[in-house]
Amino acid sequence: MGNAVPTYNVTKLPIVLASASPRRLQLLEQIGIAPQTIIATDIDETPLKQELPRVYVQRLANAKAMAAQSNSKDSQFILAADTIAAAGRRILNKTSERHIAKKHLSLLSGRRHRVYTSVVLLNTLTGKTSSRQVCTMVQFSRLTEKQLEHYLDNEEWKDKAGSYAIQGIAASFIQAISGSHSNVVGLPLFETAQLLRGHGLIL
Repeated sequence: MGNAVPTYNVTKLPIVLASASPRRLQLLEQIGIAPQTIIATDIDETPLKQELPRVYVQRLANAKAMAAQSNSKDSQFILAADTIAAAGRRILNKTSERHIAKKHLSLLSGRRHRVYTSVVLLNTLTGKTSSRQVCTMVQFSRLTEKQLEHYLDNEEWKDKAGSYAIQGIAASFIQAISGSHSNVVGLPLFETAQLLRGHGLIL
């Protein structure tokens, strides 16, 4: 088989995507959707004291939607999402620092963890939001020191929840997942489509 990148017939919807993530844009294109506008949001992502992962990720998704609303004038709907990895109650934030990524991956090595995504659809005319939250269980193999250092050298971990990308090299470390694969990439497609269907935006 060839290495051609798949192409999709895409319909542009009257929505703002409150995310600069190329992964989320690609996932939407996979189900034939393109946003009218993309707005990169800049919010404080610091967890509150003793904040649970599922509460944290919902709060950030809501905050992204509200931040995009203040910069959006053309579209009735704003789609926002936030994805995190969690080991127990510990939130594994995105990082650009190698030593933090190493701590994350060492913690995940040989154990199961959860990936949460909250998706929010905000109607800017009514101010009402609809949301879905998805949790996927991911089982990592035990990483050798050489595997860990090689992955860190590759820098695929930068700006990724849990410091890994399931759609990249890290797929070779993952023994199993239970739940939505697209959720781990960054946007649970079934639940996102259900939100859009609920507002008559797609079939």
